[in-house]
Amino acid sequence: MATETSGEDATREEDVTIRERDKDEIFAAMREAIENYDSDAATEAAKQAVESGIDLLEAVEKGFAGPIRRLGEAFDRMEIFLPQLMLGSDAMKAGMTVLEEAITAGGGKIQSKGTVVIGTVEGDIHDIGKTVVAALLQANGYAVQDLGVEVPASRFIEAAGSQKADIIAMSALLSTTMLYQRDVVELLGNKGLKDKYFTLVGGAPVTQAWADEIGADGYARGAYEAVQLLDSKKEAWTE
Repeated sequence: MATETSGEDATREEDVTIRERDKDEIFAAMREAIENYDSDAATEAAKQAVESGIDLLEAVEKGFAGPIRRLGEAFDRMEIFLPQLMLGSDAMKAGMTVLEEAITAGGGKIQSKGTVVIGTVEGDIHDIGKTVVAALLQANGYAVQDLGVEVPASRFIEAAGSQKADIIAMSALLSTTMLYQRDVVELLGNKGLKDKYFTLVGGAPVTQAWADEIGADGYARGAYEAVQLLDSKKEAWTE
């Protein structure tokens, strides 16, 4: 009997070792998909994660989250270029779609870090920088509503209300249009909503001094810095 029990224990231990090895292989495939900017591979790796029965929230963190953070850091250091960052973000979104559907079907939910409404301010048609910030925020766990370009102050506030947003992010690429960032902050104050939303400003002419002057809650020089800042401040809207 003791021999049989010992054999059963060894079999169970071997099964656990195999499952752990399979799990590590799936996580590695997920990471490689992001690193290779491969949306199809990300989708396939996510499907394998679902079919294997592993913890999907663990799969998000150990599979997709690390490489997308590293891509953001590399972009911030100018070691990769915009197309690579966008392709990596697209791969992340493709894989996450599979995981989110499976988690929702099982009655669960991936906890969002916060909801962001983002846009380029009134009078400014520059889109790329804002789009990069939106993509990287979404890839890093934020729900993002992109309002596009030439967004008037009232539209930022209306969208924040309808989306139950936590953050209003405003981009401006011209020294003449960054003045409209102040309009948004002032309109929030006039409506008694200044404390309801975390306001974030950025763009080529924007500085921390400008953010301080207009009363914005935060300033980010680039996309990855925006992620880092919001991650460090999320207690402001999760209390």
